[in-house]
Amino acid sequence: MYTMDDNCTVYKTMDFISKKWTLLILLELFKGGKRKKRYSEIKDKMEDITPKILSQRLKELEKEGLITRRVDASQFPVKTEYSLTESGRDFIPIISQMKIWALKWKPHKDLCESVDCKNCDL
Repeated sequence: MYTMDDNCTVYKTMDFISKKWTLLILLELFKGGKRKKRYSEIKDKMEDITPKILSQRLKELEKEGLITRRVDASQFPVKTEYSLTESGRDFIPIISQMKIWALKWKPHKDLCESVDCKNCDL
């Protein structure tokens, strides 16, 4: 029986990106272009995610270097904004390729009308 080594780059990457909501958060930040988004903006677009999970995923994405977090404490309430890093922007075409593959090979492809659908901007 073959088992993948826990230290394998593919294993570590898949372990991280396969967490629920991770890719959708990246896509939501991508939709803003280079514009920063506040926590509440992300949460409003992702109605089913819990505040705890959103906070956790944002911290994980920041730790992995895919997003950046900027805190402006010069005003009240404190303003925290998130945006994709170069690494995060570089990952978007990979998500796009996953979508293209799914549209070609998977039976649930009817859920998405085209490669450039309005929901994920890919």
